[in-house]
Amino acid sequence: MYKLILHKSLIALCLFFIIGVVNAQEKKQYKVSSIGFYNLENLFDTIPGPNDTEFTPEGANKFTSERYWHKQNNMAEVISQIGSEMFPGGPAILGVCEIENRSVLEDLIVNPKLKASNYAIVHYDSPDRRGVDVGLIYRPEFFKVISSRSVFLSMPENPFFRTRDQLVVSGLLDGEMIHVIVNHWPSRSGGEKRSMPSRMAAAKLTKSIVDSLQRVDPAAKIVIMGDLNDDPDSKSIVKGLGAKNESRSLKSGELFNAMAPLYRDGIGTLAYRDSWNLFDNIIITQSLINENKSSWVFFKAKVFNKPFLQQSSGQFAGYPFRTYVGNTFTGGYSDHFPVYIFLIKEK
Repeated sequence: MYKLILHKSLIALCLFFIIGVVNAQEKKQYKVSSIGFYNLENLFDTIPGPNDTEFTPEGANKFTSERYWHKQNNMAEVISQIGSEMFPGGPAILGVCEIENRSVLEDLIVNPKLKASNYAIVHYDSPDRRGVDVGLIYRPEFFKVISSRSVFLSMPENPFFRTRDQLVVSGLLDGEMIHVIVNHWPSRSGGEKRSMPSRMAAAKLTKSIVDSLQRVDPAAKIVIMGDLNDDPDSKSIVKGLGAKNESRSLKSGELFNAMAPLYRDGIGTLAYRDSWNLFDNIIITQSLINENKSSWVFFKAKVFNKPFLQQSSGQFAGYPFRTYVGNTFTGGYSDHFPVYIFLIKEK
C-alpha cells in the first residue's frame, strides 16, 4: 500500500511539473518589430527638374500641388497600416524607392497619419537617369542609426550606365545590431533576358556588401530589401545573390528569401498582363532564423494587399490601384504592394 501511495504521489508530482512547464511556456511574452519595403511609384515633387518634366503642373501628367498632396496622403495612409496587426504606427524600419529626393520624404513623415510615429530619414542622392532614389525611414523610438552609406553600382563594360545606388544602414533595433540594405535594381527595360546582366551586377554588388559585413561579424543580422525587378526564383536572386527559397538546412551566413513561400502560393506584389510577379523581396541572413528567441529572429513575412490598395472593378480588378494609368490621374497608391516581415524576441 505504501509503495502504491508513493507511486501515485510521484505521478502527481510529475504531472504538476509538466503542467508547470507548459504553463510557463504559454506565458512567455515576446517583443515584436516590423521591417518593410514599399515602392512609392514616382513620388516626385512638382518642381521642374532635368529628369522629371512629366511630373510638373505643366508636364504630361499635370502633376499639380493638389495631386502631389493627394499622393502624399495616400502613401502615409498605407505606411501607417503596414504591420499594424502586430506593430501599430507603421514599421520600425521601412525602405522605400522611386522617390525624387529627400524633400518628398520630409513631407511624407510629417503627414498627420505618420507624425505621431516620429519617423526620421536616411537618404542619399543617386545618379539614376530617371532621377529616382532609394531611401529609408525609421522610428527612432525603436531603431537607432549608427552608420549609413550609399554604394554606387558600376558596370565596367558600360561606363555610361547609371542606376540607383544601394543604401546600407546599420543600427540598433532595441539594442541589437541590425544591418539593412535597400535596393532598387535595374528594370527589365528591353526585355527580361536582355536586361538580366545589369541585375546580375546589382545582385553581385549586394552580395559583396553582405560579405563585407560578415567578414567583420560572421553572425551579422542582415536584411536585404527592395524592388529587385525579379522574382524569388530568378537567376539574379538565386545565382547572383545566392538567396535560398527554403529556410531549412541553411548554413551559417547563407541567405533566405522570406518572400519565396508567398510567391510559391501565387501571391505577388505587382501584376502585368494577367500575370503576378513578386519583385519586392525581403531576404535575410541565416542568423535571423533561430529557435533561440533571446534575440531578434524572423517570425513571418507578408504582402500588404488590403482591398483599398486594389483596383476594385474592370479588366484590372485586383491589380494594385495606381496613381496614374498612362498620363491619366486615377488617384490611387502605387503599382506595387508593400512587403514586410515581423521579428520577435523574448521579453
